[in-house]
Amino acid sequence: MEFVKTGDGSKTLYHEAVGEHYHSKHGAHQESIHVFLKSGLCFFLEKEQQAEASILEIGFGTGLNFLLTADYCQREGMGLTYTGIEAYPLALPLLAESGYDAYVDATTWNAFLANYEKALTQQQGLGEQLSLEIAHQKLMDFQTDQQFDVIYFDAFAEIHQPEMWTTEALAHVCQFLKPGGVFVTYAITGNLKRSMKSIGFSIEKAPGAPGKREMLRAIKLG
Repeated sequence: MEFVKTGDGSKTLYHEAVGEHYHSKHGAHQESIHVFLKSGLCFFLEKEQQAEASILEIGFGTGLNFLLTADYCQREGMGLTYTGIEAYPLALPLLAESGYDAYVDATTWNAFLANYEKALTQQQGLGEQLSLEIAHQKLMDFQTDQQFDVIYFDAFAEIHQPEMWTTEALAHVCQFLKPGGVFVTYAITGNLKRSMKSIGFSIEKAPGAPGKREMLRAIKLG
């Protein structure tokens, strides 16, 4: 795979076997900021008035969502515990070609590259208040005792990866979200809304990133 430029100038990968890009072709950077950082983490922090957060990401991929989130938390002086699930981790030399160092502080970027491969086997401290762990396994095999504040659901689209969007898969991952926790994803479909309601979430349509009219945000009911 090779990185290709998206609409906002940032890069993403095209996964030929899946038939989809890792991020929006309209803009990888702006999609990550809008859908996950602002509509997910920042929404949660404003709602709960917390100075630290734990995030579970489904589909760690290129690490862009982590990098932008970690960089934000470092700037704000807040603690971040970040866990990604990735069945097919990308090679470090490929990630180094992403150009994402243009969007984050050099300290965040260098710490990510230095700890990426180790984070695939166990949790790594990337700073005083920052940790990263990448679970190298399939979604349904993932287990943890930890409860998270926010879920970034960034799997490939349902048309390409339907097994990731079943009610069973969503229920499995959402068991690790705290009551009051926030689930965000770039997609919104009738099936997704019905599934999230059925497993105990209040849902809302939020404005989508460029190229998408709407996205889904859901809050886990207590």
